[in-house]
Amino acid sequence: MATSPSDPAVSPSPVVSPVPPLDPHAVPMVALNYGVRRRLGLYLNPRAAAAADWTALAEALGCSFLEIRRLEGLPDPTATLLEEWPGRCPGGATVGQLLDVLRRLGRDDVLTDLAGSVEEDCKKYLQRKQEEANQPLQVPAVDSSVPKTSELMGITTRDDPYGSGTEIFDAFICYCQKDLQFVQEMIRELEQTEFKLKLCVFDRDVLPGACVYSISGELIERRCRRMVVVVSDDYLESDECDFQTKFALSLSPGSSHHFSKAKLPGETPGDQVQCLPLFVGEETALYLVK
Repeated sequence: MATSPSDPAVSPSPVVSPVPPLDPHAVPMVALNYGVRRRLGLYLNPRAAAAADWTALAEALGCSFLEIRRLEGLPDPTATLLEEWPGRCPGGATVGQLLDVLRRLGRDDVLTDLAGSVEEDCKKYLQRKQEEANQPLQVPAVDSSVPKTSELMGITTRDDPYGSGTEIFDAFICYCQKDLQFVQEMIRELEQTEFKLKLCVFDRDVLPGACVYSISGELIERRCRRMVVVVSDDYLESDECDFQTKFALSLSPGSSHHFSKAKLPGETPGDQVQCLPLFVGEETALYLVK
């Protein structure tokens, strides 16, 4: 039967594409805000015989006995554990990995109570990342040696991933991987004593993802008040340490009062460092690894 011209046109119903389910394994730990982390601490910080507490979580996340002993003396071991975990996790830690561990530990009460808040944080994080991806590309003004790009907004474990706040440190630690044990001793001496300094340790504080050299430049130039160099034979062979030292020196070219020829005490690790130009005084400390 033909349709009368007076009959209203029938428009096809719009096709609504289904919203893909949220995958927490694709969301980094930095997406979890302070509220969720605080409530996790309320559940896990109290030592419990009948339920898995923060020590069980630490073991599941790969912490050693000595690392757990160090965390025991902190007021909020769960928060510190979650801050340090991404630095020790190959490929970066995700919210999904944390939920899997809590599930294996039998903490269904935590999963049930925090499910809504965790999902909300993940959605906000993904939404912000999508908005950043949709923004038109703009050329930033050239005002320093390191570009102010969005990838440098959330580079440390305590950075606001949305760029509204950045983490500041007392000193950037320049070291190579083989001297990490010495750096851990330095952390105990300078952060967990009366000095209360805040050190920037790459393996602990920096999130994986962006270019290592861009991150180093951002941290040294804008985030750290001083520079600490740990010198050893391995330091001389490290391209990363070489870049970090030269970059720091380049920030004050021609300022002789910022530089000195530092004689290394005792048995030096190599002839090449008998006389090494470094920041001194307020700018840099020098540690010798024998």
